[in-house]
Amino acid sequence: MKYITLNNGIQMPMLGYGVYQIPNSQTKECVLEALKVGYRLIDTAQYYGNERGVGDAIKASGIPRKEIFITTKLKSNHNVERLIEQSLADLQTDYIDLLLIHWVMGDDLATWRWMENAVRSGKVRAIGLSNFYGTDYDHIVKNAEILPAINQIEHHILRQNHSFHKTLDKTGTILEAWAPFGEGKAGILQNPTIRTIANKYHKTPAQVILRLYLQSGVVAIPKSSHKSRMAENFDIFDFSLTVQDMITLKNLNQEKDLFGWY
Repeated sequence: MKYITLNNGIQMPMLGYGVYQIPNSQTKECVLEALKVGYRLIDTAQYYGNERGVGDAIKASGIPRKEIFITTKLKSNHNVERLIEQSLADLQTDYIDLLLIHWVMGDDLATWRWMENAVRSGKVRAIGLSNFYGTDYDHIVKNAEILPAINQIEHHILRQNHSFHKTLDKTGTILEAWAPFGEGKAGILQNPTIRTIANKYHKTPAQVILRLYLQSGVVAIPKSSHKSRMAENFDIFDFSLTVQDMITLKNLNQEKDLFGWY
């Protein structure tokens, strides 16, 4: 596993397991399998409705809590303190490693203040944003007492956020990719350029894409309920892309939005 150091000094795994759209009834089994494969970053959200399953899996895994990095996201800007307490209860933990505002909701700076308080109280180790761009992102950064450690956004081979990545770098905010394969849209995994590079390394297109993110300082959280795919996505630590191959892959960027978030 490779780790990245957040702007508050905390280390975060660069490859995680996302549980979006996994029913709570199946989450425990899926997360347990992901932990067996070697994942130590688990990404969930209040909106997903499966924090309890994540907590059950971590409790049943036998892995020390300090070795697992848990990310969750706030679904509302109302009763933020109560929402944090509910996540702690559902996740069955005394602290959350990373807490994000899931999307722009209005009055987000007030929510950010509650999150900063949660860091000071020890209930949260790091805080960040999800789906924040432009003036919405700038408003938080300009007024924050604790700068965002992460901004989790749409990031895939057709939307690589080259310019925004540089903006995030100025505050030490790490870019984290949700839907790192674009959920298979636009034929990303069938792209002939990616396939040619994958064949060169005897890897799959998905592995090459994840390796590009790893070498570019981008955290990724691919999701799959299939054990074989979990293992495939994790098998990216035994090769490195050349500088030229990285340039070729980065040149596939079109800044193309596939999900309509922004």
